[in-house]
Amino acid sequence: MVFIPGGQFSRGRTFEWADAKAPWYPTSHQDDLPVRSIDVDPFYMDEAEVTNDRYAAFATATHHRTPYQWLHGELPKGKERFPVVNVSWDDATSFCAWDGKRLPTEAEWERACRGIGDGKMYPWGDRAPTAEDARFNSEGPAEVCSKKRNHFGLCDMIGNVWEWCSDWYERTYYAVAPEKNPVGPGKGLYRVLRGGSWFDQPPLFLTCSYRSWARQAERSATIGFRCVKSFSKSAPRR
Repeated sequence: MVFIPGGQFSRGRTFEWADAKAPWYPTSHQDDLPVRSIDVDPFYMDEAEVTNDRYAAFATATHHRTPYQWLHGELPKGKERFPVVNVSWDDATSFCAWDGKRLPTEAEWERACRGIGDGKMYPWGDRAPTAEDARFNSEGPAEVCSKKRNHFGLCDMIGNVWEWCSDWYERTYYAVAPEKNPVGPGKGLYRVLRGGSWFDQPPLFLTCSYRSWARQAERSATIGFRCVKSFSKSAPRR
């Protein structure tokens, strides 16, 4: 795991899309506003998305269901270091609990993604993504940590697979969220996804601020996750 220092950062989209003022512009694409200063406590985050081999160990130990594309429930050979996909929010939550961790809040995820790039479009700045930066517009995910790491040393925060967050999704939540450790609304129909995936094209879905969502039971070839652990003075479990 990687230590993510706590502190304040500007959560939300600090830039404007070229067509944002057009009358047909989707209201849903304005859900990353208003920009507000958010304060989060320090925490630990998995350096990479949970891989197939880690998920297989969990499934074996707990008899939890495996992704439906695993023939006879067995991890596909040669895919051990690829991110696990086709896992629901509940599957991801169960894995994290088994590993002594939890899913990140949306605020924690964005803090970790941004690194020191407060207000920037991407972890590396405002320039468009390249194939060296992230896995996107491709035919499938890549092995974890095959692209550049961000400032905190995290892999694949942008692209590869969407990542489940613990929060319920609410389009207008940013306007009413507490400024300290926001955890999302108390209920909802969808759970938050962040980071974009191998399927997506820049620039919209791959920014630090873009918010997506899915039903809690959804399983998709573009959705995975990573876990976090609250800060303590003792070393995190690895």
